[in-house]
Amino acid sequence: MYELLKTEGRAKRGVLHTVHGDIQTPVFMNVGTAAAIKGAVSTEDLEQIKTQVQLSNTYHLHVRPGDEIVKKMGGLHKFMSWDKPILTDSGGFQVFSLAGLRKIKEEGVTFHSHVDGRKIFMGPEESMQIQSNLGSTIAMAFDECPPALAERDYVMRSVERTTRWLKRCKLEMARLNQLEDTVNPHQLLFGINQGAIYADIRIEHAKQIADMELPGYAVGGLAVGESHEQMYYILEEVVPYLPKNKPTYLMGVGTPANILEAVERGVDFFDCVYPSRNGRHGHVYTNNGKLNLFNKKFELDARPIEEGCGCPACRRYSRAYIRHLLKAKEMLGMRLCVLHNLYFYNTMMEEIRAALDEGRFAEYKKQKLDQMQSDV
Repeated sequence: MYELLKTEGRAKRGVLHTVHGDIQTPVFMNVGTAAAIKGAVSTEDLEQIKTQVQLSNTYHLHVRPGDEIVKKMGGLHKFMSWDKPILTDSGGFQVFSLAGLRKIKEEGVTFHSHVDGRKIFMGPEESMQIQSNLGSTIAMAFDECPPALAERDYVMRSVERTTRWLKRCKLEMARLNQLEDTVNPHQLLFGINQGAIYADIRIEHAKQIADMELPGYAVGGLAVGESHEQMYYILEEVVPYLPKNKPTYLMGVGTPANILEAVERGVDFFDCVYPSRNGRHGHVYTNNGKLNLFNKKFELDARPIEEGCGCPACRRYSRAYIRHLLKAKEMLGMRLCVLHNLYFYNTMMEEIRAALDEGRFAEYKKQKLDQMQSDV
């Protein structure tokens, strides 16, 4: 159950009560596609860097090791030794990202596995069954994510099919939650709003799915080719049509600035690969902007990545040492950068929640954006 604690303008401060614990929102979900955060990040690390929710990928875990294996191991929580909430996405994004490997029909989508080329069929029922086997806290509905700049006619047909698929997801999830051997009988289903950058299509779709009384709603199909301005415009238009008393999740977004702008527009769940992907390439976030630790100017820099940061990297190691590790291709260099970036994101979300609690989010947002523009 989602509890709306406070609002400031459209910005929401809430808490989602789940079977695996409470999620304080706004929240950034740390992306562990194959049941692990890339960069050799352990469950102990996640606890240390203030992670609330871990996100895993339905399609990838179905391909390897196989969701049946995860179920036999007691579900995803036991498998990866993580007892806090987990969200699994539905495999719908792979319909978009594996465009060259798939074929879409009313029943569902036929993929060729990116691992071994074998044929996989996934529709709404299959996606729900896989996610039920994984036993995640929150399962995402199976949808099609059309490219942001797709033709209007295509988007209309795609969104109509996504609505039909959502109804099938809801029925199947209800059935699975009743089974005796289900891993998590309290699994929650979030619906996904689509419509590319056509505000009217998105609004109509939002109204239709809001009527389905789901535990939460996502805005999908953004950050896939449109400009930041187009994304913010769509959020301004569509979020008011999603239930205010349910969590609103912006999928796959984004930069610290994207998150601040989206919180202001009423979004309270986020996920993105940026912090871990950038960290693996030596790009680290600070309150004064991003640093590239490969730069020669850090060769003799004895300071931590960011003064005053409490992450495992900044508590012990210098920029010079981490730069050396990265240059030497030592895995520890990547790991420290990923830990720092995730800690930075999780801490920023804490700050956002505190600012909303105290009614000073607008002031915090302006200050944070101004600060991050500056040079280190």
